[in-house]
Amino acid sequence: MDITLLYLALALIAIAGLIIYYFSFKGAHKPKTDTLFTEALNAMVKGDKSKAARLLRDVVKQDSDHIMAYLQLGNIIREDHPSQAIKIHQSLTVRPNISKELKVDIHQALALDYEKINQFSKAKNEADQVLQIEKRNIWALQYLLFLSEKEENWDQAVGLTKQIQKITGKHDPDDLARFQVYKGLEKLKSGFPDEARSFFNKALKSSPDFGLPYRYLGDMFEQIRDLVKAVESWESFAVRDIKNASKVFGKIESALFDLGRYSEVENFYRRILEIDSSNFEAIIRLANVLEEKGEDGAALSLIEDAIDPQSIDVRGEIMKLKLSLTTSTPVELSHQIDSILEKLSDAKDS
Repeated sequence: MDITLLYLALALIAIAGLIIYYFSFKGAHKPKTDTLFTEALNAMVKGDKSKAARLLRDVVKQDSDHIMAYLQLGNIIREDHPSQAIKIHQSLTVRPNISKELKVDIHQALALDYEKINQFSKAKNEADQVLQIEKRNIWALQYLLFLSEKEENWDQAVGLTKQIQKITGKHDPDDLARFQVYKGLEKLKSGFPDEARSFFNKALKSSPDFGLPYRYLGDMFEQIRDLVKAVESWESFAVRDIKNASKVFGKIESALFDLGRYSEVENFYRRILEIDSSNFEAIIRLANVLEEKGEDGAALSLIEDAIDPQSIDVRGEIMKLKLSLTTSTPVELSHQIDSILEKLSDAKDS
């Protein structure tokens, strides 16, 4: 056999061997990283972040092209190490041949990274990047709406809400009312209280059960010392937006005191508790009112009934301690303090 042909045959055999080795290695490699990635996702679902992070690091060590593993790793470490999360996610933006969907996920992750370190302008830029990729991306529009509300940029908030409604086709009356409230707040900010009041009233006409305009109307009535209307407005807000009702509790108490109607405070809190029996802020404030009336036993019973032994919230225990100062022995008070410290320790460890 010609020596040249022999060398050529040997070279072809060697190349064939390398190809077979490569594909057999790749075939064995991919299932392994896929399995690790699946295990990491399962750990994330179960809330085991440390295990998920460890598995994801194993994935990227074995496969540096596993973009999803890098993406999820950054998302996991964002809470404790936001700067590292930013580095990971930024490194993905320069990767070639990334799908449109994955680019969206990367910029979303970066927006949340920057939000974590309070760099809201950079977070906004990342959301804008998402919209450059997908003009009708609901997440980006809702995120920009969140930032607009945070910055009290009401005109922008109105525009974004309209965009979201147009895309989703959902026209919630509360959203329409929110437009008017935003415009009213912008007018109030610019020093036009009459126009602001007009927008708040339009909001009420658009959605009478929407609580927010009542809150700001109450604030405006307070400024002109019309405390009767202020209290009426704040109470209307509280019963319509029970989740945020506590924001006006102090205002209502002060106004009723100034009006010489402080005795009405107890009935107000009982009304709130009829709507939401677990409203702990109302429970505590009602207990304070009862204590001021000399009904210490009723106040203590109210607090004891509300305390959840399984909860790490110590407000109930602290209130109970306050109410027990004149009736409990030093030993009993010491046990209460120990219980509070134990809950605080559990909260720190959780």
